[in-house]
Order: sequence, then C-alpha cells, then structure tokens
Amino acid sequence: MKKGKKYLEASKKIEKNKLYTKEEAIKLVKETSISNFDASVELAMRLNLDTKKADQQLRGALVLPNGTGKTKRVLVLAKGDAAKAAQEAGADYVGDQDYLEKIEKENWFEFDTMIATPDMMPSLGKIGKILGPKGLMPNPKTGTVTMDTKKAVEDVKKGRVEYRTDSYGNVHVIIGKVSFDDNKLIENLNAFVSLITKTKPSVVKGKYILNISVSSTMGPGVKIDTLDFDN
Repeated sequence: MKKGKKYLEASKKIEKNKLYTKEEAIKLVKETSISNFDASVELAMRLNLDTKKADQQLRGALVLPNGTGKTKRVLVLAKGDAAKAAQEAGADYVGDQDYLEKIEKENWFEFDTMIATPDMMPSLGKIGKILGPKGLMPNPKTGTVTMDTKKAVEDVKKGRVEYRTDSYGNVHVIIGKVSFDDNKLIENLNAFVSLITKTKPSVVKGKYILNISVSSTMGPGVKIDTLDFDN
C-alpha cells in the first residue's frame, strides 16, 4: 500500500527509533493526525505472551476515566426487571427473541455493543456464527453477560473499552479523540496500561510489556518508552 503525501509529511516529525515520553507522544499524535475529521487516538501494546496457551490470553474491559469520545449504541437482550433496568439506564434497544430474529432474518446491526442476561445465552448461541466474526458476542469476561444490565449499559455509555490479545500478543484500544485535552488522553493511557500491567499472567517471565505506541486514525505510530510507566 502506497502511503499518501500527507502521511509521509507527518512521519517526518517522528524519529524512527526514538522512544518518547507520554507527553511528547500525545503531542506528536495530535500534530501528525492527517484526517479531516476528529480522529480517534489508538493505543497498541505488544506483550510478551504465548497466546497459544489459554492462561496467557487476556480479555476484559475498562471504563476509561475520560471516555472514548464515541457514543455507542447499545442493544440489551433481557426480560422482566433486567429489561426495564436497561431501558431506564439509556439502552438504545431492549428486547429478546424479537431482536434475535431481526439480526438473523434482516441482517440488522444498528448497534455497537450487545449486552445479554445469562438466560438469553442459549438463544444467542444459535446466531453465534453471525455475531462472533463481528466481535459482537456478549461475554462474561467483558461484563456484557450480566444480570446487572443497568451498570453494564451505564459503563458502555461512559466510555468502556473492550480488549483482547490477538494471536501475536498485541492489544489495541481507542483511548479518545485528537480533540481531547492532552491530560485527558494521558489519564486514559495510564489507566489502560496500568490495567494491563495488573493482569500480567503469573507464568510470564522476563519483560512483559515489549512496546507501546499511540497513533491517530490513519496517522503514523509514535513509540512510548515503557519505562515512562511504573511497571
């Protein structure tokens, strides 16, 4: 893929092998954002994990202190009180079989996050093949399979990010928008790195966080010195 002129210009501002402080990196990400919209700021971490082993696969979620700047549309599959609580908490769609049929028959995906109560999971399993590849299948590890639909909806609306390691041990999340104040981006960055540090599997020996980089949507990556975090 040929990189555009704007991208190459932006890349010149970043020294290739330099490890920047958090403050410098966030400043550079803003300066090198080349999209003509309010780009997202993305964080990538490479971890020393053997993801072929189940105990070294990380998966979870975190409500960022300052949100992501994105409004998520939430679908909640629940009945009775749990459905009522979800509605009151501001879920965009609440239902049960009706929405499962809509997804299956109409290929309807007007939502970003799905939350379900445990009793809905057997029915959901039937459309797992459709939801799985899109990363929409609710999961207890990320707090999206729960009886506490109120908290789950509120967390998503506040700016909850889900993460999971890919097969190379990388984790990617959005930590805000280019328009965010630098300190807010740094707070979100610290919160996420600190969570990953805490969830280090006990079997991992040696250096755990191999590298950390931030970038804007379509912009070049800026590496951050891992020592700039209290590992």
